[in-house]
Amino acid sequence: MVTAVYQATSAFPKDELYGLTSQVRRACVSIPANIAEGSGRKGKAEFSHFLSIAMGSASEVEYYLFLARELHFLSVKDCENLVTQVSEVKRMLTAFIKKLSTDY
Repeated sequence: MVTAVYQATSAFPKDELYGLTSQVRRACVSIPANIAEGSGRKGKAEFSHFLSIAMGSASEVEYYLFLARELHFLSVKDCENLVTQVSEVKRMLTAFIKKLSTDY
């Protein structure tokens, strides 16, 4: 998903490089980064906390993609494809968080 977002945002207007382009990329990279950081922490509670942060970042990416569509930076098809990927990541995070909470 991260590479797909980077590819899609490479076509955004150059004057958005430090605006929307940067924001959506940073939020997108934050998802796997928080999963990785949480997996290195002690205990399931800490891991679950970082997964929740990743979920927040995924929601942020979803919003930015819809905004990019409204601004005509993304086609409807590209937006739908990316949002589908984000939704799948959110589904997996939800299942992972739920699994961690039931293992206590």
